[in-house]
Amino acid sequence: MKVTMHHRLGVLALASCLTLTGCMSSGSSSSGDDGDGPITIGISLPLTGDFSEPGKGVQRGYEAWADYVNENGGLLGRDVELKILDDQSNADRVASDYEKLINQDGVDLVFGPFSTRLVVPAAQVAKDYGFLFVEPAGAAEEVFTQGFDNLFYAAPAVADDHYNYLADAIEALPEADRPKTAAYAAMDDPFAMGTAYGLKTRLEEMGVETVVDEVYPPNTTDFGSIAAKIADSKADVVVGGTQYQDAVNMIVALRQLNYQPKMAAFSTAPTNPEFPEAIGKETEGILSPTGYTPEADYPTNAEFVEYYTEKNGTPPAEDEANAWTTGQVVAAAVEAVGCADPDPECQQQLIDWLRENEVDTVVGPLSWDAEGRPEGAHLIQQYVDGKIRIVLPEDAAEADLILEKPHW
Repeated sequence: MKVTMHHRLGVLALASCLTLTGCMSSGSSSSGDDGDGPITIGISLPLTGDFSEPGKGVQRGYEAWADYVNENGGLLGRDVELKILDDQSNADRVASDYEKLINQDGVDLVFGPFSTRLVVPAAQVAKDYGFLFVEPAGAAEEVFTQGFDNLFYAAPAVADDHYNYLADAIEALPEADRPKTAAYAAMDDPFAMGTAYGLKTRLEEMGVETVVDEVYPPNTTDFGSIAAKIADSKADVVVGGTQYQDAVNMIVALRQLNYQPKMAAFSTAPTNPEFPEAIGKETEGILSPTGYTPEADYPTNAEFVEYYTEKNGTPPAEDEANAWTTGQVVAAAVEAVGCADPDPECQQQLIDWLRENEVDTVVGPLSWDAEGRPEGAHLIQQYVDGKIRIVLPEDAAEADLILEKPHW
């Protein structure tokens, strides 16, 4: 989708004035209440269950965004009020939560949950009611093949493309220096598998042999047998299609077997601030894709980092940033259109506006294709000298890529 300069400049103005600072708008709600009450936003998140760790990160990001907006004039001059339910990491529960939020609680807007498994049923409910659906964490390809014309993913890239910069760097090596074998272990989850198998496809195209390919249930805690297969294979590269706790448990199991890969990459988990302590701080050289870094010089990011850090005591991570970005995207549409209510005409105007515009956010400028895929790329992070740093692409790098991982 091509974005005109007129659209681009308009959204930059919204991002700097309205989306982050929350300055007053002359727009008014087209229907519903009298425009003086709060704008209610319905959300279901996995605050317990398999996805609770990142789910709580998304909750922190949403709450920080709402507090910031309310401290700076509100949205359309009105406070925003979040109504958050716990879906317990259950797809049936998340669907019923959004049914309740829209049909019984009468929320004005909705934000999406965490995880592709939860995004798909939630997006279907939103579509059934004609609601705009911006979501922070449903990146697997199946999200974008369901016919959701109301959905927008508020991050730079879809799951299959998360490792593209790493694949490019490996492909650029002399053939003799490339890894020869790779082992893959992925949670039976569309996002986790998408990240791992996106890299698998690229490596196999380069001639890297797959020697282990394991998929495990989301509730797996014992990785002894999977780790044994990987260790026995002596694979040069290990790739984990992971969320959080599964990556921690897998790494611990691999270390216990003294398996020492030349390269190790895990989705999501290494970007969590608790990750180093969870695996015993032996993180050096571990890779992970990320859609966000607090050091990024995108407009509004420095202010976001300062506000979030002061509020929570630590800088934001990717989950918090994607939640904040979801708020920015919806706010840009609301302020541009001038409405925020469940009326189908208002919701369709919000959807149409996002289809035609680019929004400046803390993860960079976002625009989308017709199915809601963002048209960007993820950064690659790596633990270097004990700290996680951007290593790819080179023009954004904070440290040099470590090609051969030290022992863990």
